[in-house]
Amino acid sequence: MISSLRLFTLAALLISTQAATTPTITPPGHKGLPNQPIADISHPTTDNAAIVQAVTEVDQKTAPPIDAAPNINIAPTVVTAIDGTITNTTVDAVAPPTDRSDSRKKRERKFGRRAVPKFEKIFDGLPQGQHDASVEGTAYLTYTVVNNATYNVQACLDWCAGIDGCVFVNVYQEFNNYLLDFVFGEKSNLKCAAYGDIHTAAEKTNFGGQASYPQVGNETVPLTFMTQSSGWGLNTLVDPDTPDGYDLVGQFKGANNAPGYMGFSFLDKYDVNACAQLCNGRGVDPNGGGCAYFNIWRAVVDGTPTTYTCSMYYLVADASTAVNFGQGNLIVTLSRGYARKDLLPDGGFEGYTDCDEFCLTESYANWIGTSPSGGSYDASIFYFEAYAHTGHGSALLGAAFDEDADVGTLSPAQPIKTESGANYVIQCFMSSAFSGQQLEAQAKVDIMWNGQRVGGVSGFQEYAFVQASAVGTGSDKLAFVGGSAPAWTFIDDCHIYKA
Repeated sequence: MISSLRLFTLAALLISTQAATTPTITPPGHKGLPNQPIADISHPTTDNAAIVQAVTEVDQKTAPPIDAAPNINIAPTVVTAIDGTITNTTVDAVAPPTDRSDSRKKRERKFGRRAVPKFEKIFDGLPQGQHDASVEGTAYLTYTVVNNATYNVQACLDWCAGIDGCVFVNVYQEFNNYLLDFVFGEKSNLKCAAYGDIHTAAEKTNFGGQASYPQVGNETVPLTFMTQSSGWGLNTLVDPDTPDGYDLVGQFKGANNAPGYMGFSFLDKYDVNACAQLCNGRGVDPNGGGCAYFNIWRAVVDGTPTTYTCSMYYLVADASTAVNFGQGNLIVTLSRGYARKDLLPDGGFEGYTDCDEFCLTESYANWIGTSPSGGSYDASIFYFEAYAHTGHGSALLGAAFDEDADVGTLSPAQPIKTESGANYVIQCFMSSAFSGQQLEAQAKVDIMWNGQRVGGVSGFQEYAFVQASAVGTGSDKLAFVGGSAPAWTFIDDCHIYKA
């Protein structure tokens, strides 16, 4: 039988052993330092060398195929390169839209009525009877044929004016094309090829030379050829509409060379909506989060439009970094920057500035922290660089002074103004590492949208990206609920974007 003295000795030994293995933690409210220090973040800048190299490798020039019927629907925008890898795929395959019908409606270039723009002659065709060449250029859209009783340029221009995005027409006659002569109902060889970019006579490189007629015995098959190939265009590309969920930051003389770079894609047309979809679906940078900004621009090489670059960033850039005007024979043109609309005011908690180094509060103008009855500072906001993912502001769930183990609630001061029925993403960085793996194992945060859980995290983790999806009602209540000291969770760099 164990004596009472021995029982006392064993109990004392157990207590001393627990004390030796349980770390002493200074809570965040008393300026304690994290068990796992927050790593400094370096923001990569635009990889201009990779973009220029890809420009030399990709070929986006095309013309009406010899066997294509007239008036074919304009194809969706194609991605021709991703981060330097040449490809040939649709935007939907790279970044599927949340609402396919809505996205396709906004992206496709359509036929329809619009104010007739003023076209000017860019170049003349060779005189009638001389073999000529048609344009092979970027941003080819579609073609039609018009009555060839005369060289009917105006009919081509009127047709182009009814196509969204058409800014240039190559007018020419194509001979010895069996389909034009005998198969297609128009029975005309006067072609109008529509493009979404302006081209010059230097791009007249398609001389024909194909066998289109069927072989009959040993007869010689006539080869196709072109005559009277002229070009008609506007002064510049049509100003695009701003994509849904974005704001135009500006039109720049150069491309952005900015921090927060996430990569680039080439498009076969100057399509800001396609670039926006690529940004929305880009994926996540482990340090910076989701795409928040894109820069679209046209590369002109030796005077010829060559590619349309969509560069993406997790930080919003502006004109101050639009300093890449080109390299060598490549000139940057038509550069525009677009920032994703963030519906969450002060998602980085940088608006709390009541001190120069260290302070905290339960609420301020942009955010409200609440505790259960009897709780204290179970949701709080800090000004302290050592706790922040970036900057100096961050929020904390769990009693800041370790006075209770209650769950706190952190909410924006005002409801989120959304569009009813629209899809949104809530993005944040969260860290449950302050107390170490053992004590933070019980950490848990729920992301609540109008009282319903839409996402969250649990367990030990250093600052990591967290995302949840929600549907807008017009006025929505967001809340982060969690924390149970010493299982604290820090929150920083939050955004709400339209999906």
